[in-house]
Amino acid sequence: MSKDKLGLNTICTHVGEIKDEQFKGAVSPIYLSTSYEFIDVDVKRYPRYFNTPNQEYLSKKIAALEHTEAAMIFGSGMAAISTMFLAFLKQGDHLVVQNTLYGGTVNFIKEEFPKYGIEYTFTNGYKVEDFEAAIKSNTKLIHIETPSNPLLTITDIKAVAELGKVKGILTSMDNTFASPVNQLPMDLGIDMVMHSATKYFGGHSDICAGAVASSEVHIQRIWNVGKNLGGSLSDMTVWMLERSMKTLGLRVKAQTKNALKLAKWLDKHPKVSKVHYPGLKSHPEHKLAKSQMSGYGAMLSFELNDDIDSQQFQKQLKLIKSSMSLAGIESTMLSPHLTSHSLLTQEERDKVGISNQLIRFSVGIEETKDLKRDIDQAIGKMS
Repeated sequence: MSKDKLGLNTICTHVGEIKDEQFKGAVSPIYLSTSYEFIDVDVKRYPRYFNTPNQEYLSKKIAALEHTEAAMIFGSGMAAISTMFLAFLKQGDHLVVQNTLYGGTVNFIKEEFPKYGIEYTFTNGYKVEDFEAAIKSNTKLIHIETPSNPLLTITDIKAVAELGKVKGILTSMDNTFASPVNQLPMDLGIDMVMHSATKYFGGHSDICAGAVASSEVHIQRIWNVGKNLGGSLSDMTVWMLERSMKTLGLRVKAQTKNALKLAKWLDKHPKVSKVHYPGLKSHPEHKLAKSQMSGYGAMLSFELNDDIDSQQFQKQLKLIKSSMSLAGIESTMLSPHLTSHSLLTQEERDKVGISNQLIRFSVGIEETKDLKRDIDQAIGKMS
């Protein structure tokens, strides 16, 4: 059966699994070898070439989920996005990049691009007009992130993709927050999509990985750079990631359902001044999100009233973990100004709206009544 005819959970469970022909095991075997035969073989396998059996087959699952021809897996999300950038940008080229973006990506661009002589412009906003205004004669790539980290802004994927095609410029997108369960950028015209696979692909807070999905031609170009940079992933971690992705659809749909309930509840909470979640009708891009997403995702952020100390609030939580990463089955919270966006200056954070009262909330699979109770008791101790 063709993979594009399979349903989401079937793809998660079966596409990209390695058949155990010897012992008929129900799960993919792990191939831990770093040395493979090279005489009379079609593929010369080597871990740094991203083509050991586990690496190769997991990439098929990711490509099937993102509706692309091919994919690659990396040692981290930053390894994925940095390799993608360097595959398509060289000295004298220009990148247009969204202003509301993951702090690590922003830092990479600012720290590393000058060393390569690559120019870049951060947009003034995240509307298609902002991207068009930033384009130069040497622009080779437009990069977006939607929903964005941590303010959950929504960018018009189709409009940006069409802008790129009209101008002859490639487009790329970070789809980490939505995952392919809730959003398919390639179906909307984006050329390349990347993920921090540490997040929803892994889903259990025990894997560090990254991924890029695109056409065979673009992936080949990314591979040419990737094999030189060496950002591949160990086969043990690849096997763990393939195992985790079998429940991707089930996990993300449950988390997304919880997030919508909690966003609505927080939006009415007397101690919360603002909630950022595209599933709320009050969100400025709610209609746009509804048109390009099948679900609004399991990430949200909210701002506590000024009389609540955001750090002390998190210290009082008993069930929800105050933790650095996101997208695990357990709910977590963090302060972006101290973590994901700590490398930005205060002025830069103020410019994009990241206040010290902002808390990013990664919603897990727990019962929402228990999460609400935990938030209330923590706020109660601050009042």
